[in-house]
Amino acid sequence: MTIVFMVFIIKDKKTAAIEHVHDCCGQGGNEMAVTLQQIAEAAGVSRGTVDRALNNRGRINAEVADRIRKIADEMGYQPNRAGRALAMSKRSITIGVIIQAANTPFMEKVIEGAEDAKAEVERLGADVIIRKIDDFDAGKAVAAMYELKEKGCNGIAVVPVDDEKLKATVDELADAEIPVITFNSDIEESKRLCFVGQDTYQSGRVAAGLMADILPASGKVLVISGYPAAYGHKNRTKGFLKEFAMLREDMQVLDVQYAFDDNRMAEMITNGMLKEYEDLTGIYLAASGVQGVCKALNDLGLADKVKVISNDLTAQNVQYLEEGKIRFLIGQDGYRQGYEPVMILFEKIFDGKEPEKEFAYTEIVIKTKYNLAF
Repeated sequence: MTIVFMVFIIKDKKTAAIEHVHDCCGQGGNEMAVTLQQIAEAAGVSRGTVDRALNNRGRINAEVADRIRKIADEMGYQPNRAGRALAMSKRSITIGVIIQAANTPFMEKVIEGAEDAKAEVERLGADVIIRKIDDFDAGKAVAAMYELKEKGCNGIAVVPVDDEKLKATVDELADAEIPVITFNSDIEESKRLCFVGQDTYQSGRVAAGLMADILPASGKVLVISGYPAAYGHKNRTKGFLKEFAMLREDMQVLDVQYAFDDNRMAEMITNGMLKEYEDLTGIYLAASGVQGVCKALNDLGLADKVKVISNDLTAQNVQYLEEGKIRFLIGQDGYRQGYEPVMILFEKIFDGKEPEKEFAYTEIVIKTKYNLAF
């Protein structure tokens, strides 16, 4: 069997972070302020450690603190520039953040990133309001956007779904000079400022390439997605289906099933399909539901026979990967998805700084049980 690997360029954290700063900031007098998260990535430490080192508070190793300060100087960090200018301008800045599917394990990292960005810009004089919605619900998202508008938000970041009313609301706010950033999920044909998140179509293709290489000569494959209207779920599914069809003409992909990010539903789907199709040999999850799938496979004694590929480096998923119940996990850097929209909106509103790219894609990371430590 021919093994096909997709090539990923790996750089050391400091080089990657400094290049990221240059990509985001450009050159000249209207440069984007270097953030604590960018310094943390360069130093290979947490954002909290950087904060303690630069502000001389809390316990921190002196050698580590000196290294962080040196890196901050090299990157041109100016801690008080934005704060002083904002105070002088006497301009109120309020940023709204709407996170859908907030109760899923993956979104915990997204929320962590948004909370850290909130703390950072609030030290510069701005305000951040975070609204959480448990599921994907276009109506609730639209209501939250209008609520944040009424509260005086100058910019809004939202995890959207593919919905015409939601799209119209994004366009309406943009026309009212309230910039909107989509993150984790997208509405491409809208007036949103930019998108921060994974290239989900490419992620689906990566999963298809991996699945094609590990499956036997014949059999069937099941795709379990999340929400039909979720942009990321749809794109992963499309990428997987198209790529797998080209790579494995000898195998049949069954009709896509939707578990709505619910483990119980994913378990029921898996049980039903395994009983109907004895030659089912692969399952790809384009969204949440790994726990339900693994439970069904374990109960039926098929964990070794059926190969599972899923997304997101959550604690539960990593455990299944270590146990061999999942063959590959595809990560997408949830922290950055929560952190960057707030920072981009702050720079847009405060400095008039436009994002360098329409699509700020996060890295596609492939993990097996053998490279979890890297």
